[in-house]
Amino acid sequence: MNLPNRITLARICLIPIMMFFLLVDFSFYPEPIHWGSFQLSVNHLVAAVIFLLAASTDGIDGYIARKYNMVTNLGKLLDPLADKLLVSAVLISLVELGRCDSWIAIVIISREFAVTGLRQIALLEGKVVAASKWGKIKTVVQIVAISLLLLNNFPFQFVSIPVDDIAIWAAALITIYSGIDYFVKNKELLQLHNA
Repeated sequence: MNLPNRITLARICLIPIMMFFLLVDFSFYPEPIHWGSFQLSVNHLVAAVIFLLAASTDGIDGYIARKYNMVTNLGKLLDPLADKLLVSAVLISLVELGRCDSWIAIVIISREFAVTGLRQIALLEGKVVAASKWGKIKTVVQIVAISLLLLNNFPFQFVSIPVDDIAIWAAALITIYSGIDYFVKNKELLQLHNA
């Protein structure tokens, strides 16, 4: 249980705390934040901060593991699992709150499970499916989109531009494209496994 794995476990432990602040009704206290026409409940602000903190640890644990030669099989299992749990939990919560269309959540979560399955097939063949450029772009766009949804489109709410809606649509489209990209580039794995 080295430092990168502890950071990954901390990310997993932050998920239920984030969901508590996101889904429990705190309308009685404290008062929501008001700024002109903008309104945001304090508990949703706390949930957004926890989400950003958890999302930021993704790069940190991987960097430490590679730099200090601390890559372990446990880390290879936990790191992608933590990412999928975090994104899935927050997207399902946003659907519950009426801030995200269910089809978008289903598309994003399905892609994550499909790519995980592909990686499992690769492991059976003794190969590794490395993160692609589109996979990294997908992650960044998802984090930006989810953050904007959690923050009620702050600061773009003041100029009446629905950047949160645009960003989550972009996240869904890039997620689909990156998933297709993974399968096209690794189609020989499926052919080998069926042989």
